[in-house]
Amino acid sequence: MLDPLEVAAEPNRRRLLQMLAAGERTVTELASDFTVSRSAVSQHLLLLEQAGLVSARKEGRNRFYSLDRKGMAGLRALFEQFWTNELDLLVADAHNFSSHRLPTPKESP
Repeated sequence: MLDPLEVAAEPNRRRLLQMLAAGERTVTELASDFTVSRSAVSQHLLLLEQAGLVSARKEGRNRFYSLDRKGMAGLRALFEQFWTNELDLLVADAHNFSSHRLPTPKESP
């Protein structure tokens, strides 16, 4: 399976995810909002599907895409883990900085 964070990082794929947040859509409906070809949009959707972020169903000649709830929950967990770790590092750096700073003139004995 592809890395969902890496796949979702591409601007066209992020836009597709945003559009699918409103509900299920066909490739044709999605492609109408892009300047790239319908084929390119299909390729982006395929990568999103392989990364587990969207699911597809076929009805007649149309393929309908929607967000995959489990995949999107996993992506959110990755973001939350990243931000939690980064914020913890920022707090640690701030504590280290404040404990190693030079005293101001008012703080001198």
